[in-house]
Amino acid sequence: MRTAERTADGEGMPWGEVTPEAARRLLVAAVEAFAERGYHATTTRDIASRAGMSPAALYIHYKTKEELLHRISRIGHDKALQILTAAADRDGTAAERLTDAVRSFVGWHAARHTTARVVQYELDALADEHRAEIVELRRRSDATVRRILQDGVRDGEFDVPDVPGTTLAVLSLCIDVARWFNARGHRTPDEVGALYADLVLRMVVARDHPLPEPAAVAQKQSHKQSQK
Repeated sequence: MRTAERTADGEGMPWGEVTPEAARRLLVAAVEAFAERGYHATTTRDIASRAGMSPAALYIHYKTKEELLHRISRIGHDKALQILTAAADRDGTAAERLTDAVRSFVGWHAARHTTARVVQYELDALADEHRAEIVELRRRSDATVRRILQDGVRDGEFDVPDVPGTTLAVLSLCIDVARWFNARGHRTPDEVGALYADLVLRMVVARDHPLPEPAAVAQKQSHKQSQK
């Protein structure tokens, strides 16, 4: 994992919410190893070695490798839910709130793509009780996006015949960014977030309802290009 990746909003050290320092170093090393090799192919010795510690030191802070994965997944899913809830609860129209939700959610998955890959794609490696806990957090994220879509349908902003199915499509689109994003690519996390917010709005906004900025601007530019 690149040391610039953080679970918070770009301030402080990576995974600074994890203490003591030895536990944080082990967790950072675990994210790096899980992302590179996969959970099942990673050993506790691999993790300890990356952290510059002995294998025995790992067990002082984490009883098992699975406990490490659970800690990573819990922190990541808490952050994801926090991002979506902040957007859903803000003032503004449903379209504005959906734009904020998608832009922020995608931006996080891009900027923290190594972490997000572990958080989103190693769910099946968790023990049953831990998996149930994370699934509940995912349900809450789903409900948060669904609430925005339902508000938009109610207010006539959105034309969405299948709200649950569209919610799944929106979240899947956002989460998949972690799988392909390359920090050395030509788009920044913010640019990808803005692009995806525009794409999602085009999926849901009613034909007779104006697209909010920046989607309306992007639509005009696209129309001009098509006329050339």
